[in-house]
Amino acid sequence: MGKSKQETKMIEVVLNDRLGKKVRVKCNEDDTIGDLKKLVAAQTGTRADKIRIQKWYNIYKDHITLKDYEIHDGMGLELYYS
Repeated sequence: MGKSKQETKMIEVVLNDRLGKKVRVKCNEDDTIGDLKKLVAAQTGTRADKIRIQKWYNIYKDHITLKDYEIHDGMGLELYYS
């Protein structure tokens, strides 16, 4: 049997664009980085394809899930616009 939606854990991720803006986004652990970008785009008004999410020098790829990157509740990520 596959996982039901009830088993996925909701987490809150904080994204800082280093220009004074912090964006808090609620999402599921099994959402992809691409899904997270769409949620950030909805809050900031920036197009999702113009957003880059990274931590230190590790740029996160759109097709990989938050769980695979070990992104947990309350974790801070860096938000860049291109």
